[in-house]
This record gives sequence, C-alpha cells and structure tokens, in this order.
Amino acid sequence: MAFFAQAELFLSGLRTISERARSIATARATPIEVASIPAIAASIVPLALSDLPADQFPDHVHLQSTSAENVVQAVVARTADIGIASLPLDNPGVDVHWVGEVPCVAVVAANDPLAGLELLSAENLKGRRLIASANPYRLRMRIDKALAEQSIETGGIIDSNATYVSLALARSGLGVAIVESVTLTGLPIRDVVVLPLAFHIPFYWGVITATGVPLPATVERLILSIERRAMDVPHFRRLKGIPAV
Repeated sequence: MAFFAQAELFLSGLRTISERARSIATARATPIEVASIPAIAASIVPLALSDLPADQFPDHVHLQSTSAENVVQAVVARTADIGIASLPLDNPGVDVHWVGEVPCVAVVAANDPLAGLELLSAENLKGRRLIASANPYRLRMRIDKALAEQSIETGGIIDSNATYVSLALARSGLGVAIVESVTLTGLPIRDVVVLPLAFHIPFYWGVITATGVPLPATVERLILSIERRAMDVPHFRRLKGIPAV
C-alpha cells in the first residue's frame, strides 16, 4: 500500500509532463492538476471549477482525491498545481494561500434514538460506538482531545479514511459519526440526521501551491473561486494565520 501511494504520485507526474507537452504544442489552455483531500474534492472543488469561464476552461482537469500527506507531496513534487489539505501544513516547500475553519458535527441514522435531539452533548456519546477519521495526526487528534476533556468513554470505534464513508456507516446505524461539515454541503446523504455539537471540534484546511512557482491565470482564478465557494459553507471562517494544531 505504501509503494502504491508513491507509484501513484510518480505516474501522476508522468501524466502531467505529457499533458503539458501536448498543451505547449497545440497552444491550448494549460491542463490543471488539483490534489485535494476527499472532503473538499467532493464538495467545494466541483463548484469552484463550474465558476471558471467556459472560454477559459482547460481542455483537461485532473482532480485527485487523496490523503492530506499525499496532497502536500504532490504539490512539492509539482505534479499538482493546487493542493487542498487539512492541517497541519508545515512543509517548507509550499505556500499557504489561506486557511479555513468549519465546526465538526454529529451524524446519526434517521431512526437513531439521538436523532430527535437539537444539540448533541458529550454525555450523549457515552457507551455509543464512534465513527471517526482514521488519521491520528489531523482531525482525529482533535476529536480524541475533545472527548478526553469531557471524560467520555465511547463504546468502541470505527475508523474511516473519508467523510462520505463515515456518513454511509452512520446511515447503516453502526454508530455516531463525528465529521467535518464541508462534505455535507456538496454531498448530501439521505436517511441521516445532522446534529450540531455542544462542544467545539474545529476542522482546518488550507489551499497550497509550490513555493516559488509562478501561477497561471487560470490557477489563480480557481484559487479565488475555491475561496468564494468556501464562504458559502455554513459557519465557515477564513483565518488570518495558521492555527496551532
């Protein structure tokens, strides 16, 4: 699996070189390579792409949905023009254009006993199976910290590597999903209830490009469009700096 992740980045780089060579030869708009975490790839990025003018839309756009670590690697390796990754973002080879924050929410099946609540407290999670992000160094770290501060012991856990997987697990009645709220805006799912949390768990993500690389006009336009679309997400905040996580 580790070898596959590296090979995928390498093959993506070969494809980028080939496409850019053809673009130069035909004088067409440069292809855009976007690497994004699944939460943003399935929600904000499609909307942002739809905002690009038709006469300036590239002949080829490659949207790669992958882990935050692979997003950063792709940008540093210059196989991606734009990266959207969750925090932390401390690689010296990337420029962070902006960082956004949204609160996490709870998602349960429509027939779950908790579905009638207006607000989910930490106490409501006692003894319940939790569905949460598997990456211990990013969102999962903040979820675990919040539950520890509330002295809550859950009744087991299901790890997931993407929010839409957590939503499907919650819909099947397998537990209470604690997820970022961005995916829900672009990928609504039936037969679940979304509950705000009585305690705060922030989800941070940023837009990055490779340090020192001039950005084509289309790439700059897409970065601005991603920001505008993010502003439409409920409770979104654009942060002035990179928070300590």
